[in-house]
Amino acid sequence: MEKVKRTFFTAKNITYLAVFAALIIILQLCSGFIAISTTRMSFVLVPIVLGGMLMGVGVGTILGLLFGIIVIVTAVVGLDAFTLYMLNDSPVFTVFLCLLKGVAAGFIPAVLYKLIAKKNKYVAVFIAAICAPIVNTGIFVAGAFIISNTIVDAMSSIGYDVMGLSASYIIIVGCAGVNFLVELAINIICSPALYTVNRVILKQLSNRKYKKYSTNDKP
Repeated sequence: MEKVKRTFFTAKNITYLAVFAALIIILQLCSGFIAISTTRMSFVLVPIVLGGMLMGVGVGTILGLLFGIIVIVTAVVGLDAFTLYMLNDSPVFTVFLCLLKGVAAGFIPAVLYKLIAKKNKYVAVFIAAICAPIVNTGIFVAGAFIISNTIVDAMSSIGYDVMGLSASYIIIVGCAGVNFLVELAINIICSPALYTVNRVILKQLSNRKYKKYSTNDKP
């Protein structure tokens, strides 16, 4: 156990983790200024996926958890009125839902990448990238049905006209709808870039290891 910890907590890994964490915080805070309908778009899914690909399933999960925590914090400080209403009406379930969808959005894409990359790394990146918004939105929608009354009231509180609309329509179209499609498009577009970044960084790391071993082998 101690050997694993020493191997992971190197200056390089800590630096990468800090960079990804900073990107998640910044992108989530900035997303408050770029929203469609009610739910803010999750640009943070891109660094979460990239972190999981480069540093493994554990890091992807940690970054996803951080995402969930930041969503809660931004609501508490008043930057997300929709989630704040959910917290006030169903605090325990809302916290659980935010953390669950965040962790899953980091864990599942990282696992899929690890499995598929053994056969085709480009396909693995593509699948991981499109999986993140599907998991994030899918879990939110499933949870929203459990507290559908809270969701309907939350939508109404922020000015969405819910008169005559079913809870299913409000959740799927009003809450997820356009936001999910935009997030999915962003991740699909970013897939080639993620693949390139992934290859470049892994190649650099591989070259450094080769130089290190070559230097050590010299008499």
